[in-house]
Amino acid sequence: MSNQLITQENVWNGEAWNEIISTFPYNHILQTWEWGQFKSRYEWKIIPKIWRDASNRPVAAAMVLERAATIRGISLPLRIMYVPKGPLIVNWEQLHVYQRILEDLKQLACIKGALFLKVDPDIPLGYGIPGSQDYEVDLLGKELANFFRGNGWIPSSEQIQFQNTVILDLEADEDELLASMKQKTRYNVRLAKRKGVQVRTGSKSDLGLLYQMYVETAVRDGFVIRSQEYYSTLWSSFMDAEMAKPFIAEVEGQAVAAVVVFKFAGKAIYMFGMSRESHREKMPNYLLQWEATRWLKSIGCHEYDLWGAPDTFDQEDPLWGVYRFKEGLGGKVVRKFGAWDYPARPGFYRLYTEIMPRLLSVLRKRGSARIQQALDG
Repeated sequence: MSNQLITQENVWNGEAWNEIISTFPYNHILQTWEWGQFKSRYEWKIIPKIWRDASNRPVAAAMVLERAATIRGISLPLRIMYVPKGPLIVNWEQLHVYQRILEDLKQLACIKGALFLKVDPDIPLGYGIPGSQDYEVDLLGKELANFFRGNGWIPSSEQIQFQNTVILDLEADEDELLASMKQKTRYNVRLAKRKGVQVRTGSKSDLGLLYQMYVETAVRDGFVIRSQEYYSTLWSSFMDAEMAKPFIAEVEGQAVAAVVVFKFAGKAIYMFGMSRESHREKMPNYLLQWEATRWLKSIGCHEYDLWGAPDTFDQEDPLWGVYRFKEGLGGKVVRKFGAWDYPARPGFYRLYTEIMPRLLSVLRKRGSARIQQALDG
């Protein structure tokens, strides 16, 4: 490593930060300056680290999030650290580079007194559904997983982000994108048009409407969401940065479904979707995704991450129906590296990871009840 000198520094300029990471492979919107600024409003502190080689060229980056560990709302004298969809490294083939970056992150966790450090690089482990004819293992992902297992990292029991997803390739032209859809999906896109569904782009004036539909969706589908203030802050801040756009499907002027898509460095992500019970037979979600796809392609995005697929690909998985919808759009399954924990304090880490799943289950039930009350009120 003597001829591969690596230095590290904190970068506090948002424009410079985004410019640097936009050139990295496997970059992600959760590593952007805007995401760090958003999370800093909600108890997280950011540590934006860049590593450079002897020629001063950036070779790695990590937007590290840090906050106090809590149980039942009580802060503990311990920290937890998380690098969402990172670290980012220019060349993951270079063992000496990623070994150095991961060791530096471990050291940072120890200096900060962290309970654990969670990393989640957006690297593929494989493509296609395991066991299917089109399944393919990614050799880099396999090699990295072996390295992590042998160097003090543990596959996390708390996968904050989806470990599997469905990605739509936007390099094809519109006719090819339509042709790649399942026949039923293509039919439903055209049906929605015939039934009078119209799609418009949203603005900040629609934030209240978006949240109300999101609440309705959460109650119907049984998942827990946060406060209106949280989502309004998230959506508006990324809209201001021209990194997010809502699309709203309407029937006779009534909003019936919406998506909020995020974009960075040519990659788009379908992070939020919401819909109402009314007019579902008109298939508004199909036309909604098609119009969002067309717009993303028109502005130069080369891939559209449909954000989430089942952990196990069988009909018993809660995400099976969602996956079938995304697959119908022509997307391909990508299995990602997932989150790995470095337990800086192994004893406390074991205790914390045993308590937290039970506590989160209780909190989710309470959250569902609060959402239902808000909707009824």
